[in-house]
Amino acid sequence: MNMWNTRFQNEQYVYGTEPNEFLADMQRKLNLSGTALAIAEGEGRNAAFLAEQGMRVTAWDYAESGLAKTEKLANSKGVTVQTKLVDLMEADWQAEKENWDEVVCVFGHFPTRLRYKTLQGVKEAIKPGGYFLTEVYSNYQIPYNSGGPKEADYLYKPEEFLDVFAGWHIKHLYMGEVIRREGIQHTGLAHVIQFAGRKPTE
Repeated sequence: MNMWNTRFQNEQYVYGTEPNEFLADMQRKLNLSGTALAIAEGEGRNAAFLAEQGMRVTAWDYAESGLAKTEKLANSKGVTVQTKLVDLMEADWQAEKENWDEVVCVFGHFPTRLRYKTLQGVKEAIKPGGYFLTEVYSNYQIPYNSGGPKEADYLYKPEEFLDVFAGWHIKHLYMGEVIRREGIQHTGLAHVIQFAGRKPTE
């Protein structure tokens, strides 16, 4: 049983049931529609929100308990989210090529090698004209007491997005401090990277 499966087994939603503030703000500004994939989605707060906005949503996570809570949360909001147990180490991104109008990743943290593999997979999975939206902890987060990994290898640098998504139209890129109130695990002043990019249509 992995750590995340254990963490999500209790009734409490440890990251809350409301969507990430950055995701919710960008979603409304961009007025996105169609299909959405939420990766490393945890307990489903962002997937359920996207479904409430009218999108057809699939959530991937490595924890069966998190996916069960995703379905429960979606049902409580009167929407449907498809769930799939996915270990990103083994994800078949080729099967997802240009399959999604939007991919989101909120505080999904992985070792550097897997992080690049995942970002490259996301790049391929999005349809031309589609979007990638993400908020993650930056490599400056370690001294903060507001959540996230304490190993530098799991934290993001802004140049990773500029490298992987070179040639995309960057709608928003920010690195700096934000206040987050997301359940018991993400609370207080944090140092994050936010990225919203649109895949070229040609």
